[in-house]
Amino acid sequence: MRLAVINIVGLSESLLGPHLPGLTAFAEKTGCQSYAPAFPAVTCTAQSSIATGASPASHGIVANGWYDRESAEVRFWKQSNHLVRGEKLWDKLRREIPGFTCAKLFWWYNMHSSADFTITPRPLYPADGRKVFDIHTQPMGLRDELKSDLGEFPFRAFWGPAAGIASSEWIAASAKWIEEHHSPTLSLVYLPHLDYPLQKDGPDASNIPAELEKIDRLATDLIHFYESRGVRVLVLSEYGISPVTRPIHLNRLFRERGWLSIKNELGLETLDCGGSRAFAVADHQIAHVYVNDPAIRDDVRELLETTPGVDEIRVPAKTWGPGIATERAGDFIAISAPDAWFTYYFWKNDALAPDYARTIDIHRKPGYDPCELFIDPKLNLPQLKIAKFLLKKKLGLRGLLEVIPLDATLVKGSHGRDQVPENEQPVLLGTRFPVGSAEDVHQAILDAALTSA
Repeated sequence: MRLAVINIVGLSESLLGPHLPGLTAFAEKTGCQSYAPAFPAVTCTAQSSIATGASPASHGIVANGWYDRESAEVRFWKQSNHLVRGEKLWDKLRREIPGFTCAKLFWWYNMHSSADFTITPRPLYPADGRKVFDIHTQPMGLRDELKSDLGEFPFRAFWGPAAGIASSEWIAASAKWIEEHHSPTLSLVYLPHLDYPLQKDGPDASNIPAELEKIDRLATDLIHFYESRGVRVLVLSEYGISPVTRPIHLNRLFRERGWLSIKNELGLETLDCGGSRAFAVADHQIAHVYVNDPAIRDDVRELLETTPGVDEIRVPAKTWGPGIATERAGDFIAISAPDAWFTYYFWKNDALAPDYARTIDIHRKPGYDPCELFIDPKLNLPQLKIAKFLLKKKLGLRGLLEVIPLDATLVKGSHGRDQVPENEQPVLLGTRFPVGSAEDVHQAILDAALTSA
């Protein structure tokens, strides 16, 4: 028997019930376990821990992005699988199962992995400055086959104000396509839909039941599809979403102390990380704090410890020991209180915010920005602004689509802490193999695959 693992982002035990009837029935039939999330409880770290069965101490993925000390650049959402150290579960299974193949569909760090079939979002960046939405696949020719049969991947529904169920629907359709054409031994499928409304509006918002019903219909249909073809199914999540009420702007506090280096670029401000004495790389409810000037190390720690909303400070060397994780991580890792989260904001005056601040730009921003899920409520006729931008783009003209708000209080859900209530922890459905951590989930997948083989 073959195996499919469906990753439903943001799913937790607190959400199971009448608005997830299909998934709840699947959980009751096959087993449901909550487990302690990876630290930090963010996409790239969690998926890497599940893929390798190891912690960041070994695989090195300390967040969705970090500061590269050699290049003096913050790099978020990189895609090469070579960044993840350690043997991956598909490589382990290939040694054990004759003829084994793996499809890795939209799980992160998907480019240039050793999986047999991969699909990941990857825009094209022509030399004239354009950004063209597209996907990257292995084998490379798979890209054209998929787009011919399924149409273009709805990139705007994958991230940004238009993010929604359409991207998960396309991914589920691609999973069916891969199964029908290649029948892999192991399929890893990523369905991101719940991540969007849960972060935007919080898990207690009035619109969440309708969003739960959307993903339930899609996931239940995919489960039934796999089962009809004799494929065993596991369902998991990487983290749950906690309600939040307050953002914390560490870089603004550092600026008040004179620790940031700010560069004027065409009348706007940008953060010069390499020239700063200390700065924070924010990622949801954790922030890596890099101290370039050892003379202020104690002052930085004291400020963090006395900042309202900062719940805990960890030192990477004590958390992970010497090695790749400590080399990549900040000198300190700040962890927010359960109802708080960290922004990357460093400017004092919104009129001087960098040109990327009001745009969707996940690579240029020196930290994660969930405000990219919103259209600025202060804008008059935002759809007209978007239409004008798209027309300019079609005519070959350059411009910025400045529709993202700078009001971090809009965000009502977050994640990243590893100490959360049990009903906000991630879950594993479909097996009774005992799990207590993301590393255990790796073993549960291996057990299910080898038992099914």
